[in-house]
Amino acid sequence: MEMAKVIVDVPSKDTDRPFDYLVPASLRPWIEVGSRVGVPFGHRTLQGFVVSLHPRPEMDTSKMKPIQEVLDVLPPLSRELVQLGEWMKERYACRQITALQSMLPTALKGKAERYISLPERSDTPDETEGLFSLQPESEEEERILGFVGQRGEVTIQQLSRAFPDQADVIKTLLARGMLSEHQQIKDKLQKKTMKAVELAVEKAAAEAALGDFPAKAQRQREVLSYLLEIEPLLPISQKELLQTLGVTAGTVKALADKGLIAIKDVEVFRDPYRGRHFKPSEPLVLTEEQQRVYDKIVHKLDERQHGVFLLHGVTGSGKTEIYLQTIQRCLQQERQAIVLVPEISLTPQMVERFKARFGDRVAVMHSRLSDGERYDEWRKIREGRASVVVGARSAVFAPFDRLGLIIMDEEHETSYKQEETPKYHARDVAIHRAALSGAAVILGSATPSLESYHAARSQAQDDFAPVLLEMHSRALGNRLPEVRVVDMREQLREGNRSMFSIPLHEAIAARLERGEQTVLLLNRRGYSTFVMCRSCGYVAGCPECDISLTYHQKSNNLRCHYCGYAAPSPDVCPDCGSEHIRYFGTGTQRVEEELAKLFPGIRVIRMDVDTTTEKGAHEKLLQQFRDKKADVLLGTQMVAKGLDFPDVTLVGVITADSALNLPDFRAAEKTFQLLTQVAGRAGRHQLPGEVVIQSYTPEHYSIIHASGHDYLSFVKDELKHRKALHYPPYCRLILVTLSHEQLPLLVRTAENYAAMVKKEADRRGWFGSLDRFAADALDILGPVASPIPRLKNRYRFQCMIKWRGTMDAVSLTRDAAEQLQESVRDSGLAISIDVDPQMLM
Repeated sequence: MEMAKVIVDVPSKDTDRPFDYLVPASLRPWIEVGSRVGVPFGHRTLQGFVVSLHPRPEMDTSKMKPIQEVLDVLPPLSRELVQLGEWMKERYACRQITALQSMLPTALKGKAERYISLPERSDTPDETEGLFSLQPESEEEERILGFVGQRGEVTIQQLSRAFPDQADVIKTLLARGMLSEHQQIKDKLQKKTMKAVELAVEKAAAEAALGDFPAKAQRQREVLSYLLEIEPLLPISQKELLQTLGVTAGTVKALADKGLIAIKDVEVFRDPYRGRHFKPSEPLVLTEEQQRVYDKIVHKLDERQHGVFLLHGVTGSGKTEIYLQTIQRCLQQERQAIVLVPEISLTPQMVERFKARFGDRVAVMHSRLSDGERYDEWRKIREGRASVVVGARSAVFAPFDRLGLIIMDEEHETSYKQEETPKYHARDVAIHRAALSGAAVILGSATPSLESYHAARSQAQDDFAPVLLEMHSRALGNRLPEVRVVDMREQLREGNRSMFSIPLHEAIAARLERGEQTVLLLNRRGYSTFVMCRSCGYVAGCPECDISLTYHQKSNNLRCHYCGYAAPSPDVCPDCGSEHIRYFGTGTQRVEEELAKLFPGIRVIRMDVDTTTEKGAHEKLLQQFRDKKADVLLGTQMVAKGLDFPDVTLVGVITADSALNLPDFRAAEKTFQLLTQVAGRAGRHQLPGEVVIQSYTPEHYSIIHASGHDYLSFVKDELKHRKALHYPPYCRLILVTLSHEQLPLLVRTAENYAAMVKKEADRRGWFGSLDRFAADALDILGPVASPIPRLKNRYRFQCMIKWRGTMDAVSLTRDAAEQLQESVRDSGLAISIDVDPQMLM
C-alpha cells in the first residue's frame, strides 16, 4: 500500500503542511498528484489535495488513516499546478490550501455533508446477529427506518424535515446502531442534466410499430412518427419535443412504457455563447514590424523553451493579430494557450476575435459568467475539449497539461493583482508557471508597467526579466490622434463654469453634425462625489467607514462604494437643519444630464458599474453603440480599454487629474496609462481622430507626455522620482495592514509588530535606510493610519516594508505576524500581508 501526502482544507497555521494518509488498493488507480480526496481529519471528513505519493514507509503505519474517497475521475490539478501552489505559498505569504483553492472554480469547493443510512450487513453472521436481531420498538422507529431504507441514504436535514418532532427517536436509533452516520464531500454545483428522448428499438422495428396503434393512441403514433423523421438528430430534449408537438409528458411516458422509446438524463453544457454565430476570420498579412516581432516569439516556441517577451506597441499597432498568429503556431505544435485580459477589457469584441479565429476550441472565463457556466467552461478545458482559454486574472490557472504559450494583454493593468488572499499578481504567476511548463510568455501593452519595462531595459538576470520587442507604428498606417490639453483654470477665468470646456463643446457639436461618434471618459461613477451643507460644512459620511458618501441621482440616495451602505439623500442638513445642501464633484450620471441639456436630442450610452450589473449588459450597450444607436459612449475606465469602433473620431477626458492626487506612488503612472489608452480609441480606422483632455494641472509631466504619446519621456521622468524616493522598480514593497474594532489595542499592536520586524532585520544585518550602498537592505515605514482609516467598522493601521537584494523579507514579515497573533490571542485582530502591492489604500 502506498502513502499520500495530503494538504487538507483547513486554512490555519497549524495545518499548513502535508498530512500522511494510506492509499487503499481499491483507490490506487484513481489517485495521482493533484487528485481531490475526502480524508478523515479528527472527527470530521475533509476535502484535501494529494501533493505527493510515496512507497509505504518501513515504520509502523497502524495509526495512519486511509483516504476515504476520490472526488473526481480526472485530478482537477496537474502536478505543475501543485508545484505552483507551493511557490505561491512562499512568495505571497499565504496558506498552501488557499493557493490551491484559488485555482479551482467555486463549484469544486466541496463541503462535508452528514448522511444517514441503514448499517451495512457484514459477511460474518456472528458480527451482525445482535445488530440485525434488533427490532423497531415503536411505530415512529419503524417509519423512520422505512424512510431511510427506501432512499438508501439521506442527509440529516432531509430526515429532520420529514420527521420534525422525532429528533430523540433518531438519536436513539443511531445510539442503538440501527442507523449509521457517515460524512461525504459534496460539491457546491453538479453537472446540469435534462430529460432527453431517443428510440429504444431499431428504426425498422419502430416503423413497423406505427401501424399497431389503436385509434385512441394517435398522439403516441404522432410522437413516434416525428422521432423517426428526425432520427439522425436524436436524442432530443423532452421539453422541446412537448413544445413542438403540443403533447403531454404522459403521452411520451406511455411510449417509453411500451419499450419503443427511452427517456434518459443527458448532460447539458452551460455555454455562455450558445446560439451565437462567430463569422470565421483568416490570418492577416503582417506588417514588416509585426513580422519581426512574430519571428522572434515563434523561434522560442519552436525551440519549446521558456522565454518572456515584453511587447511594447502603440495603440492600434496590431498586437492582437500577433497574439492570434502565435496561438495558431502553438496549436499546430499540439500545445495549448492562455490569453489573460483585464476583466474590464474582456469585452464581447475581444472574445469575438478569438472565437472567430479558433471557434469551439476557445473557452472563456470571467466574473460575469454564472457559477454553472464557469464550472462547465473549466470542465471543457480539463477534459481537453478546449485548447485556448481567454479570461481574466484567474484563467492563469487553467488546467492545461501541454501549455505552450501565455499571453497577457494590457500587462500594466492593476486588476491583475488579486486584492483578497492569496494576493497574487497574475504576471508573476504566469511567468513562473511558464517556466515549469517550458512555455513562452508575451506581456503586451502600449504603456508597460515601469517594473516590466525597467527589467527589460536593464536586462536584469532573473527569471522575470523579459526581452523587449517594440512596435512604433499603427498597423493600418494611420497616424496617432492629435491631442489637445485644455487648462480648466483658464476656462473658469474666461467665465465658463460648465464641466465642458469650449474646445470640447465645439468638438462634440462638430461630431454630431457629421454623424461621427464620441467617447467621453470620467473616472468616477454616480452623480456627485459628495454632499455638503454650505451653512455649517457638514459632509455626509459613511457610519461604518471613514469616507464620504457618493450621491446617486437615479435612486436619490447616498452610497458608500466600499462597504455598500446606502441612505436617502437629505433635504435638510442633519447637523444644523439648513436647506443649503449642495452636491459637489462630477459623476457619470451628472455628465449624462448635462449633455442632454447642452445638446438636445443627443443619444448617450452610459457605461459604468451601475449600468452594467445585469448579465449581458456590457455586450448589449456596446452593440448598440456599434450599430450607431448612440452618438456618445460615456463611462468610467471600462470605455478606455480594448474598444475598436470605426466611427469614433473624438475622445474627451472630463477631468484628467482625478487620480493624480491619490496617496499612491503610482498615481502619475496610472494617469499616463489611462490617458494613453483612452486616446487610442480615436481614429483607429480611415477617419482621423482627435483627443481633448481637460485638466486643472496641465503642467504635470504625466499629462504633457500623454498628450505627446511619448512613453519614453514619461518613463525617464517617472524613474527619476522613483529612484530618489526608493520605490519600485528600485526596491520591492510589502504592505502589512492590521485591523481591529478597538483603536487603542490596534495602535499598541501595530507598534509591537513594527518593533519585532526591525529587531529581527537588525539581528540579520539587513535593517537600515535604502540610501546606503549595501546589496541587501530593508527599511520599515510606519505604523500609520491607513489612507482609509476605518472600513466596515474596523480601524486600520499599516506598515510599509521596503527592501532590495536576495533576502527572504516575505518569511520575516509572515513569521512576525504569526508570532504577534499568538501573543495577542485576540480573534478580532486581522493582519493582511500584501507582497508587491498595487493598492495602497
